[in-house]
Amino acid sequence: MIRILLVDDHAVVRMGLNMLLNARPNMEVVGEASEGNEGIQKAEELKPDVVLMDLSMPHGKDGLSATSELKKILPDTSILILTMHDDEEYLFRAIQAGASGCILKSAPHEELLQAIECVAKGNAYLYPSATKRLMEEYLSHMKQDVSDSYSLLSDREKEVLTLIAKGYSNKEIAEKLIISVKTVETHKSKVMEKLQMKTRPELVSYALKKGLMGYGI
Repeated sequence: MIRILLVDDHAVVRMGLNMLLNARPNMEVVGEASEGNEGIQKAEELKPDVVLMDLSMPHGKDGLSATSELKKILPDTSILILTMHDDEEYLFRAIQAGASGCILKSAPHEELLQAIECVAKGNAYLYPSATKRLMEEYLSHMKQDVSDSYSLLSDREKEVLTLIAKGYSNKEIAEKLIISVKTVETHKSKVMEKLQMKTRPELVSYALKKGLMGYGI
């Protein structure tokens, strides 16, 4: 039996969800709340398996704040966000807050039931269009050139990278920057780690593409 707590500021919505979920042989609504603070209190008392949390509640604590606080108190309770916003900003914020999933209020009843069963098992659930957007976002990051990692380097690491690419030895770099050879080696290791490179030729090629040697390709 999946024990569910409903948190939504609309009594009519809670009534409809109550009827729908209690009609399922494997689901039981154990409590209701009209805003986030009450939802947290009820969750602490009832220890539900799943909290069905409305995202937008104008009175009291909103769904995102309540989700973040509730996950600290009951980390094993799954929270499924109910939202009318098909917007990736809300989606990412819900995930960051600790929600196990999001589902649109306009979704068919079958999809909602599936989502509840999914998060109750400890899995994540995202509505189809959200999954597509997350995949596109991930692939977009994967396609970005490694040169984007350049911003991760400190000013000194950038200096060391440029001098390595220009053919200076570790000893020569140490003398030029007035630091020890060991410090140069440390900077070099950090540069390779941040840029995800393993060889000096890779660093040289990278520096050329970045135009760090006064010309690029």
